[in-house]
Amino acid sequence: MGEAEEKVGAAGALLRGIRGAVRAVVDYALPPRCPGCGLIVGEDRQFCLQCWSSLDFLDGPACASCSIPLPSALPGSPMACGACLASPPPFDGAPAAVAYGAVARTVALRLKYGRRTGHARLMARLMARQLAALGAPGDMLLVPVPLHRWRLWSRGFNQAALVADELARITGAPRDHHLLLRTRATASLRGKGRKERERIVGGAFALAPGAKSRTAGRNLVLIDDVHASGATLRAAARALRRSGAARVSALTWARVVPDALLAGNIFDFASLDSDMMDQAMTG
Repeated sequence: MGEAEEKVGAAGALLRGIRGAVRAVVDYALPPRCPGCGLIVGEDRQFCLQCWSSLDFLDGPACASCSIPLPSALPGSPMACGACLASPPPFDGAPAAVAYGAVARTVALRLKYGRRTGHARLMARLMARQLAALGAPGDMLLVPVPLHRWRLWSRGFNQAALVADELARITGAPRDHHLLLRTRATASLRGKGRKERERIVGGAFALAPGAKSRTAGRNLVLIDDVHASGATLRAAARALRRSGAARVSALTWARVVPDALLAGNIFDFASLDSDMMDQAMTG
């Protein structure tokens, strides 16, 4: 080893030592906390045992079209739920990492309204397994559900785009933030019936110029934080269907399912959709 190489090695070791010392000081002053409850934990973006145990991972049998859990279905046998048999959705599967509950809700809201952008990495890490079930990363194109420009300006970021970026980093799947456009602002879906929700978001999405040349034969995966009523995902998927893609599916952090309706946590499905109006978030 030459003198120059020895100096580089020594400089690298010194830099690692400084980083370790700074990390120790930061961890002492600002220790890592559970993203669900705020309890001090051992590592960044790590749940405490209680919050981790309360998460309901959606790994069981599910509808082949919308991915809602079907506990009575046999594993490995494709089945469709009654809603999809009556009205097939425009996507080929819409899995989620976890069921929507108290902890999943806190993580999603702290990302969206509390500006805890580091939560996107946590969410993506737990979503990656479901993404793998949708196909090979090289055949995919991750498409975050876009915000209207007014919403983007007021919030400063698109939480779906942050999650898509982290999924791309973890899995190697490419992503495209500009493939799908939100052409108009939409009213809140809170308290609306199914037909009214579909009407509000209908036609709110369009393909960007030149999108068809980037999507032909690809497996497009819509990325969003919460799948509640599904109106937004369906409207976005219909727009993507016009691109000539071989397949369109969706992936979210949390999915509202009956088992997630916990005591004391009653909510309106529509108010949880990605179109819901901004609300104050503290903590």
